[in-house]
Amino acid sequence: MSKMKTRRAVAKRFSLTATGKIKYQKAGNRHILTKKNRALKRENRKTAYVHASDRHNVMNCLPYQH
Repeated sequence: MSKMKTRRAVAKRFSLTATGKIKYQKAGNRHILTKKNRALKRENRKTAYVHASDRHNVMNCLPYQH
């Protein structure tokens, strides 16, 4: 059987923690920040974790991260 290919776009956006959670950076903090309120920008700086129901979809794209 041939090797499975990792989806590179997913590999660049998600990473695994030591406990097995999948973390990612929240969107919406790159540009047009003047009209966004301070609380939203501060909340977007925090690391986010993939929900348990979406974990299977992300892990299918990252075959060698299990």
